[in-house]
Amino acid sequence: MAILIYLIIAYLLFCITMMKLFDKAGEDGWKALVPGLNFIIMCKLVGRNSAHAAWLLVPIVNIFIFVGLCVDMVRSFGKYSFLDSALAVIYPAIIFFKIGKNNGDKYLGPTLLMEKEYFTKVAEAQESNNTRELKKLIRNNPYKKDAGREWAEAIIFAVFAAAFIRMFLIEAYTIPTSSMEGSLKVGDFLFVSKAHYGIRTPKTVLMLPLLHNRIPGVNKESYISKPNLPFYRFPSIDNIERYDPVVFNFPEGDSVYVFPERTWSINDYRRGAISNNRAREVKRGKADLVVRPIDKMDHYIKRCIGLPGDSLQVINRQVYLNGEAAKDPSKMQHLTRIISPNGVNADKLDEMGVNLNESYQQQGIYFLNEDQREKIKAWGDNVSIEVLSPPNQGPDHLFPHDPSITQGWTVDNYGPVYIPKQGVSIEISPENIALYERVIRNYEENDLAVKDGKIYINGDEATSYTFQMDYYWMMGDNRHNSEDSRVWGFVPANHVVGKPLFIWFSTKNGNMFNGINWDRIFTGANKM
Repeated sequence: MAILIYLIIAYLLFCITMMKLFDKAGEDGWKALVPGLNFIIMCKLVGRNSAHAAWLLVPIVNIFIFVGLCVDMVRSFGKYSFLDSALAVIYPAIIFFKIGKNNGDKYLGPTLLMEKEYFTKVAEAQESNNTRELKKLIRNNPYKKDAGREWAEAIIFAVFAAAFIRMFLIEAYTIPTSSMEGSLKVGDFLFVSKAHYGIRTPKTVLMLPLLHNRIPGVNKESYISKPNLPFYRFPSIDNIERYDPVVFNFPEGDSVYVFPERTWSINDYRRGAISNNRAREVKRGKADLVVRPIDKMDHYIKRCIGLPGDSLQVINRQVYLNGEAAKDPSKMQHLTRIISPNGVNADKLDEMGVNLNESYQQQGIYFLNEDQREKIKAWGDNVSIEVLSPPNQGPDHLFPHDPSITQGWTVDNYGPVYIPKQGVSIEISPENIALYERVIRNYEENDLAVKDGKIYINGDEATSYTFQMDYYWMMGDNRHNSEDSRVWGFVPANHVVGKPLFIWFSTKNGNMFNGINWDRIFTGANKM
């Protein structure tokens, strides 16, 4: 609400300070107070067609149009300095007020038409070899900029444009872990469209451009969380389809401990999933808890297995959706032991695309897909394989981390769970509330309490709950080496960032010195 009030006040000040400029330019000042008409008049005063104001109705584009009009407006009053242009961009009401108050500042005419006329005269003087007139024009050039300003404006525009594209349209991501192997490999560089599933307006206002949430080498957050904007998503180009890979903000990433090797959520710490050394640092107060807004939570990429309203269960490694077997990714991996009397040839595994950095090599255990397992079987009759279950992933490790629900569950035999869908009501009780507690309390921002065997939401006793948002179930293709919805639960719709488009570069196992995966460059990122 505070930021909305700020924007309203800023717009009113913009309009009020522009009244005097309109008066000086021969227009009725009251027109500056009429939404829409004020921008049409601005277009006229700077030398643009009045239809140019229609671009202000186009989301995101309107930012550039508005800034351009403000800069051209002050230039039409003879304000050509870098500071004047900077003020017109940062807070136009200030420079408008200064111009309006100063009786010496006069309206010179539409700056765009005057600039065009000036350069036409320069061209005519050059064509006619009128050296005297040319020197006079150059000497009195109001549009001249020194080299320092040219560089400064070019750099500022480049950073602004890059930050704008990154924030709203397309962003580059790197695959840091093997959770999506072998569809998406460690070291793959992706372009991700933020427009496909609907552009999100930024919640965070004050941040270092081109950085997500940490300043490299400083070990500090790259933003200030307040003031902030309310969440809003523009209409989507496409819907999330089952089996699509999706980039999203880590659902438990709102409160985290950041360490050099990885980030742990506060829930990881509470349920004992964090490493012993790091847990001791947290307990001794040597690690700060970082609270992040939604747009600054870490980015994850997984495959959308369950859609809103689905019932999901895993039986003997096979996912079932609404009672029917789900389609498995062709490169889906599981922990596999290779049994060979002659040992395992690592070079052969490397040629097959096995990530040797993510394995239990000393035990002959690797993360392999079905195609790789079949090739290994062909090594000889005395070679066999055994698909294993990952260790240390019992009921306490699994969402919703309530032994009364997860008793007997494993990553290979999990569920069933219902995936919340907007507008759908379900019965809730102390027996199943653990499944939806985070949804109700954290994602949909309700007060929730369980007292004397009863559930209270916002102070009222509740036996049912209607979901306010859609949720998704995300899983990695490397089913035995992926922290996914089986660990931290549902992914809210407002956490969805975008759709991977294609791989634009790829290093072997995430290290340039290991080589480049030339065959993966400019290939699709939506492999199934």
